[in-house]
Amino acid sequence: MFKAGAIAAALMFVTVLVLSAALSPFCAFCVPLVTGILAGYLTGVFEKNPATVVGRGAGAGAIAGAVAIIAQMAASLINAAVMQNPNNQINRLLGVSATQPGMVWAVQLSTACCVGLINLGLAAGLGAIGGVLWKSTSGKSTTPAAPAGM
Repeated sequence: MFKAGAIAAALMFVTVLVLSAALSPFCAFCVPLVTGILAGYLTGVFEKNPATVVGRGAGAGAIAGAVAIIAQMAASLINAAVMQNPNNQINRLLGVSATQPGMVWAVQLSTACCVGLINLGLAAGLGAIGGVLWKSTSGKSTTPAAPAGM
């Protein structure tokens, strides 16, 4: 579980950080769709135990989602540092007055926290689905090892 969670977490960290800092914090919602399922499937590949793969896949997805919260917060710090300058805000294009820097920081950090928690839940749930996928495809073909001496 930890090995699969660490692999998915590394992928999720980099992807969430890049997408959230470069485009929008809401782009991070797409990341658990792939990494959560990947974490659950890799749990089955590494552990090869059909009886526990669903629960442990959810755990691996949760590990990846927890690491993604850190990336989401780092991306929000980058965004807030850039957006506190009124010249960088999209409000000017819309003809609306600039947002105060304190409000920019509050909105960025609170949005990152909410998106990160949603990603945590999505990654855990999709990790369980990844475990089910492994169990329904590869898990059926794995046979338990015969006891020694038989």
